[in-house]
This record gives sequence, structure tokens and C-alpha cells, in this order.
Amino acid sequence: MKLFQREQRSLFGEILDWMLTPLLLLWPVSLVLTWLVAQGIAGKPFDRALEYNVSALAQLVTVKDQRVSFNLPLPARELLRADDADTVYYQVVGPRGAYLSGERDFPLPTDVDTIPPGQVHLRDDEFHGTAIRVAYMWVPLALPDNKMALVQVAETLDKRSVLAAEIIKGVMLPQFVTLPMAVLLVWLALVQAIKPLSRLESRIRARKPDDLSPLDTQAVPIEVAPLVASVNDLLLRLQDSMATQKRFLADAAHQLKTPLAGLRMQADLAQREGTSTEELKQSLRQIGRSSVRATHTVNQLLALARAEGSGATLSRQPCDLARLTMDVVRDCVPRAMDKHIDLGYEGAQPGSPGVVLQGNPTLLKEMVRNLLDNAINYTPSSAAQPAIITARVLTDPFGQVTLLQVEDSGPGIPSAERERVFEPFYRALGVEADGSGLGLSIVQEIARQHGATVSVDDTHPGHTPPGARFTLRF
Repeated sequence: MKLFQREQRSLFGEILDWMLTPLLLLWPVSLVLTWLVAQGIAGKPFDRALEYNVSALAQLVTVKDQRVSFNLPLPARELLRADDADTVYYQVVGPRGAYLSGERDFPLPTDVDTIPPGQVHLRDDEFHGTAIRVAYMWVPLALPDNKMALVQVAETLDKRSVLAAEIIKGVMLPQFVTLPMAVLLVWLALVQAIKPLSRLESRIRARKPDDLSPLDTQAVPIEVAPLVASVNDLLLRLQDSMATQKRFLADAAHQLKTPLAGLRMQADLAQREGTSTEELKQSLRQIGRSSVRATHTVNQLLALARAEGSGATLSRQPCDLARLTMDVVRDCVPRAMDKHIDLGYEGAQPGSPGVVLQGNPTLLKEMVRNLLDNAINYTPSSAAQPAIITARVLTDPFGQVTLLQVEDSGPGIPSAERERVFEPFYRALGVEADGSGLGLSIVQEIARQHGATVSVDDTHPGHTPPGARFTLRF
């Protein structure tokens, strides 16, 4: 039951509903219980009066010469019937149902055999279609065979109903005053109780747009502290995200500045007077290289942004990792041959058990391509001493593990730099190969989105050169 319906849920309204709804529902229940209790309370004094009258009438039953008689003095008869609200009835019956006095057709009790003589008992009955309350007693007589007389006194229930109504009025009428006051006090108490939330809202609204410092958890109620802690965690992650974004933009601007500056310088050189045809061709070749480098950097930036932004909406489907890897290797063979690199694939074949995993085929191909491009770029090779690059997919059906490895015969990566090579734009010192420093960052991000881990070690430990092996564990 909702007392206050709203289009948008309100914490104030929810608490008010849960506090006032039971209160208002319990009020009619209290009314019914009060009525039942009042009925019992109102009947007790009148029941005692009936018991007293029965006992008094029982004393008037006498036995003389083996005959039972009942003599009710006229003043006592008038006193018994003197009631301005209820009608009083009485009946005295001798042994064998002999009528002695009172109402002739008065109903008799049904529990004759279970009621001990000399004790007054009460019952509810009906006389001439009217509900009555009856007090009765079996009076033992000094006659053979333990014969007894029955004395009954009854009255209608008007006085009892009037007294019960008065009791209910005395109890319930004050509640008509106290109930609105209770509702008002609950309202005021609730307004006072949620003021800390209003103060918290004011502090948040008063903050500057760049203020991402944590909120004070000590200044809020303990019930709100988990919410504030969650907001602080969100602020911390947002602060880290913004810092990463700023650093990424700064690094991207720095990386793009170099090829763009080279383009401008070569263009200026080509426009000088007296430039020979050979110098012009040289400038054009430099412009071409700078444009290729800038294009590659921009493509890598877009690939990294696409990989980072597709985490929440990553569409997955069954992907054959062996087939994807072989396709990428096939695409990279011409470039490897230009550098005299022996590029090949070994390991599990397409369709083998364990090579199919849930993932995004476009991103997985991008990940394998970046690993192979990284190996091709940083592995020295010549026609006399060709380098070797191998892509490999291994499966362990029992451990439900799939491995993707790309290893080369190049100079390897020092242990101190193996963690940093996955940072955006980081390039090891002494490396002269062209690159943007984003390939391994893209690999790590795509692997993370597919629940895989990336590690790097030496291909041939203890040898010179040791080579590098990148392993992705799905």
C-alpha cells in the first residue's frame, strides 16, 4: 500500500510510507480489539449483579412438609424489575420441572448433568428473539433422591452495550487527536533525519568541476557511509581515468609532433631556391616516411581507443584462435619477406579441441597483428642471417587453457623493462626501429577484455641474442 504515489521514487516518501502505512493500518485493528476488550470489561459488573440476584433468590426457596415453595416479597419483586435500560427476567423451577415463579416459558439450561449444585453459572441465551445474559444455579433441597430446584435471573444487554460504547469513546476519541499529531511528529522527525543527506548534496554541488577529492565519510551518518565510500571509489577511478587520458593526449601530441615537424621541415627544404632534383627527391622521400609514420601513429591511437572503448559493448562469438592466427600470419608474410624474416606458424590446427573461445574476432586479429608487427619491427634480419619469427597456438583440454605465443630471434627485452613495454608510447632505449609504442598497449587491453593474461620472457635463455617470447594465456 502506497500512501504517496510518485513518478520518481523518493527516499523521504519511501520511509514515510513504511512508517505511516502500518500506523494507519493498525488503527482499525486497535479499534476492533478495544471493542472486544470493552465488551468484557462492561459485562463484569452486571454479571456480578446477576450472580448476587440468583444467590438471593436461591435463599428464598424453602421446603416444608416435603413441598417446595418460593416466596418473593413484593418490595423485592419490584426492586428486581426496577431497571430503566434493561428488562430483567427470573424463573424458579422445582423438582421435575414444576413451575414455582417467574417466566413460565423461560429457556432452560442444557448442561444439567455437568453443573454442580450450589454454584452460580452464566450463559448467553435468547428470549423472545432478544439476546440475554443468564445467571442460574441448581439449589439442593432437603428431599429424598437429592432433588434440586433451578433459579435463573436474566437481563437484556442494553446497559452492557452502552457501557462498552462509552469505554470505546473514551479510548478512541483521544486517538483522533493523537494520530494526526503522531503523523506530524513522524514527518518532522523524518525531515530532521534526512538533513545530513541535504548537507551532503550541498557540499557536492558546491564543488568545483575539477575537484575530485574524496568526500568526508566522518561527516555523514553511518548508514550513508557505504554510499559515500562508493562515491569516493568512483571519484578515485574517475581521477585516475582523467589522469590517464591527459597523459595519453600529451603523449599522443608529443608523438605526432615529431613526424609533423619533419613534414614541415622537408617541405621547407624542398621549396628553397636552387634545390637540385636529387635533393628534392630526398625531401619527398623524407616526407613520405614522415607521413607513413604519422599515419601509423594515428591508426594505432584509433586502435587503442577502439579497444579501450569497446569493453562495455564487446560483442562475442565463437572464435577459432588457430584459424585467426594463421590468417594474420598469412597477411604478414609479404612484409616479413621484404625484411628477410622467416615467419611461420606451428601448433594446434583449426578445429582442434580447445582452440575455440568466446571473443571478438576483429579485436583478436588486431591483437595478433600487433604482436607480429612488433616482432617484425624489432627483430634485426638480413639475407645472410635471416631472423625467425614463429606464431604458435597451444591447447590444454584438461586444464581448459589456450596459449597464444609469438616468439622471435631478436635482441629480446631486458627484465627491468618487461613491465614498462606495455605502457603507451614507451620504447626501449637504443631501439632505432620505427614505431609508435602503442602496439603492446593495444595487445594488453584486448587481452584484458578477453580475460587473458600477457607475459614476456626470453625465447632462448642464456643465448645471445636471447629473443623475445610473448605468451597470452586464455
